[in-house]
Amino acid sequence: MGIEMYESFFGLRDRPFQLTPDPRFWFDTATHKKAMAYLGYGLAQREGFIVITGDIGTGKTTLMGHLTQQIDPASLNVITIVSTAVEHEDLLRIVATGLDVEAAGKSKAELLLLIERGLHAVARGGRRTLLIVDEAQALPHSALEELRMLSNFQAGGHAMLQIFLLGQPEFRDRLTGSDRLEQLRQRVIAVHHLDPMGASEVSAYVTHRLGVAGWQGRPDFAPDSFAALHRASEGVPRRLNQLMSRVLLHASIAGEERIDAALIRAIVADHERELPGNANAAPQRHDRAVPRMAIVPPAPPRADENEAPPPFDARLIERVAQLEARVEEQDAALRRVLKLMVDWVENDASRSETVKGAA
Repeated sequence: MGIEMYESFFGLRDRPFQLTPDPRFWFDTATHKKAMAYLGYGLAQREGFIVITGDIGTGKTTLMGHLTQQIDPASLNVITIVSTAVEHEDLLRIVATGLDVEAAGKSKAELLLLIERGLHAVARGGRRTLLIVDEAQALPHSALEELRMLSNFQAGGHAMLQIFLLGQPEFRDRLTGSDRLEQLRQRVIAVHHLDPMGASEVSAYVTHRLGVAGWQGRPDFAPDSFAALHRASEGVPRRLNQLMSRVLLHASIAGEERIDAALIRAIVADHERELPGNANAAPQRHDRAVPRMAIVPPAPPRADENEAPPPFDARLIERVAQLEARVEEQDAALRRVLKLMVDWVENDASRSETVKGAA
């Protein structure tokens, strides 16, 4: 009843800040726009792996939903896997099912043969196959190795399968810092990390989503409200959606017609008292000051490869800092080439048609 109350109170047709991804509410932040450019570039290359990483709630799944909305199914057969530590043979069965191949009771060798035949069947129909794996950080090494093997399937000298991997930041660390993934790493043509929104993007994001839901200026927003929203959510889209839902609910119940920083701070404080330590109250993030690069070239294995990694709950800062240090040590010529590639993708207007055509 509460959610319906704020919709009715403010004259909205829909819930503007629901957590379930909805392509109608897609908003191009700077980092998502760049990610789409890399994905478009990857599709144009027709081979290899594209890796997209981001912290929880930064919009990886929403990004892929937006991409698949733009893809012409007559050109690409898309298979999507949400990984929950899928073992290698289960992964093969999922891929086979996506190719309309009966996989039940088949051995690994039989599955690989059937998948290759299925890819050929798709190719004969004039299409390519795109495999999207979400939550890739949960995949065991054996499953990642199977993905690399699947990328070997070719027809007429062209790859029949292209793979996009989405994961949390630790997947990028694992990919760039593990000797065991060297062969897969060599097939990665681009890596992009989704950053939170900047303070200047929050107002556009909020008003865009409200506008899609039929917002006519109620509630009004004070000039200091968006800075407060950014501080409380740290620019993470999912946290911002949760916070805005609470703000609108509170405002409708209290009859508030204007949202300001004081109101937002009070709502955040109330929620923190009700749920101490909850993840939505913008906990202190120790890796916030670490700069992130938009594209991360494959890095050589570290000298201390055999040492045990620090525990995940010991904070991400050390691993992120090590990653950035390794990136900085890359050969200068390679970085210049990568920069030229990025500039080309972002400045060439024709690349925007690549995702739609994808052929």
